[in-house]
Amino acid sequence: MLAMFLAAIEATIVSTAMPSIVAELGGFSLYSWVFSAYLLTNASTVLLFGRLSDVFGRKPIFMAGISLFLIGSTMAALSGHMVTLIIARFIQGLGAGALMPIATTIVGDIYTKEERAKIQGYLSSVWGISAVTGPLLGGFFVDILSWHYVFWMNIPLGIFALLGILVFFKEDAEKERHSVDVKGPLLIMISISALMVVLVEGGVGLSWTSNEIIGLIILFIAGFLGFWYLEKKAKSPMLPLSLWKNPSIRYANLTSLVTGMVLIGVSSYLPAFVQGVMEKSATVAGFTLTTMSIGWPIAATIAGRLILTIGFRVTSICGGISLIIGAVIFSLLSPEKGPLFAAAGSLFIGIGMGLSTTSFIVSIQNSVDWKTRGIATASNMFMRTLGSAIGAAVLGGILNSRIQTTLEREGIDREFTIDSTNLLLNEDSRSELSEPVLQVLRDGLTSGLHLVYLSLLVLTIVSLLLILCLPKETKT
Repeated sequence: MLAMFLAAIEATIVSTAMPSIVAELGGFSLYSWVFSAYLLTNASTVLLFGRLSDVFGRKPIFMAGISLFLIGSTMAALSGHMVTLIIARFIQGLGAGALMPIATTIVGDIYTKEERAKIQGYLSSVWGISAVTGPLLGGFFVDILSWHYVFWMNIPLGIFALLGILVFFKEDAEKERHSVDVKGPLLIMISISALMVVLVEGGVGLSWTSNEIIGLIILFIAGFLGFWYLEKKAKSPMLPLSLWKNPSIRYANLTSLVTGMVLIGVSSYLPAFVQGVMEKSATVAGFTLTTMSIGWPIAATIAGRLILTIGFRVTSICGGISLIIGAVIFSLLSPEKGPLFAAAGSLFIGIGMGLSTTSFIVSIQNSVDWKTRGIATASNMFMRTLGSAIGAAVLGGILNSRIQTTLEREGIDREFTIDSTNLLLNEDSRSELSEPVLQVLRDGLTSGLHLVYLSLLVLTIVSLLLILCLPKETKT
């Protein structure tokens, strides 16, 4: 639970602090990469750690993941440049790949099938309740202290988690010693990295027809095909393709890919809207995200009970409908509607995530045995994290493209760039802008974020359609 606390805090506290971080370090065009870097390595290693935990046991892999996370956190806290911060986030993501899936898998190991739904609901609840403090702490650190404390606070928590696992977690399960697929994570990391560069820079920093973009697209396709071929031939694959034959796992994972994009769209860009467009403080921006963290644990706790009575499919459908309601609210968001309107959208997104994620985990764990439970659980988190990584890139590309178009339309693209949007995120720099320039930058940011929220609405509709494909007869 302490390790999951780290993951929960990371999901929200950095989002709240990001407008202030980018205002100090510069590089608004790299905004999405702070999230993408973390999510990319997280997604690339979550399956590897899941498989390693099946082979060598949960405890040593879990402790290694926490240690890597703390190293990355220390580097991030010491960062003085946007590129340095992105590198630190890569390392943080490596460790985070072990936190959520192995913690969840441990619970699957030590509780019976009958107890699992209830306990997973509690576990998700603890994750969500701890996440409530993230936006508030992020706003507090930015407004009162410094954004560096966003990363420094991980250190004592991580040390406590390490000591707790070392002293109290006794693992007697027999481990199988055999080879582990390492080439798979490397290929998927290269492939998705190439795709993200295309999505972020295409049409903005690089022409869609440039040699660089074409080369990156070829690299993405080659990397993905190489990954698929290796997984098919490997004796101990990172992601056994046989898992996808199970309809519960297949549609749960596909839905998680899409909802991961929704989640990152809300957590990454809502603070930018509240601070840059509504011109509110970081604390207020944190509040609008806190409601998502409140809705998530409440819904997760309820989901643990609903699954036992109405099944995971109906529970998931309720989650999908809630996601659509939240996305509709965001699509109607404007500066005049204020932070409370934004917070309402976050609440429904949180409820939707709580209902659906708990349902998916329970259904997946009940359909596999101990030897594959780690990788099966990790596969769902891999897809959600991969969705978030791709979503950060796609939505970041949409935002950057719209801001660039606005600057060009108003004829100030030579004097101001996408990075000039940094100026909107700080009250002092904002006050130095002339009224016409301030209006253009604000219009660019507002229209760009509106497109992002319309995209979220489309994604939530797709997620509900995928949930409806879950098998009706499968229940816990």
